[in-house]
Amino acid sequence: MRTLVIGYGNPSRRDDGVALVIINGLRQRLGLRRLEDNDDGFNELGHDVDTLFLQQLMPELAETIAPYDRVVFLDAHVGIYPRMIRRVDIEPSTDRAIVSHHVKPAGLVEIARRLFGHAPRAELISVRGFDFDFGEELTEETAEAARDVIDDLWRSFGGAEQ
Repeated sequence: MRTLVIGYGNPSRRDDGVALVIINGLRQRLGLRRLEDNDDGFNELGHDVDTLFLQQLMPELAETIAPYDRVVFLDAHVGIYPRMIRRVDIEPSTDRAIVSHHVKPAGLVEIARRLFGHAPRAELISVRGFDFDFGEELTEETAEAARDVIDDLWRSFGGAEQ
């Protein structure tokens, strides 16, 4: 089963960069180099487990996700959910984003289904952030949750405990 993990957010806004921390944690376990500034991972696709990090989701990603069996989206949330780590299955949907040049995960999966005939199984994992001010370090609570997400995803790929 081919899996694509897509993290998105702004790593210059502290906890909003939690997805990049998770992506790089997974990449380390996969034996891949860390993603640095302006590096999204597109040039390394083609494995059983692939990773990308983006500032935002854009409609053009539909072509990228269509061939995968599973897509996991990673993002931060601001505490509107009661749990530190929120996991939800994503169903294809035409629910539009407020800004037309980016889409929500469900919209992206729907575009893949309509244009390319395949909607991968999709999940959104959002991690609670506490500080979205300028900076690159995660708060302790968010960093701990990021480690939990890395471990959970790694197990779901069939990886051994680290």
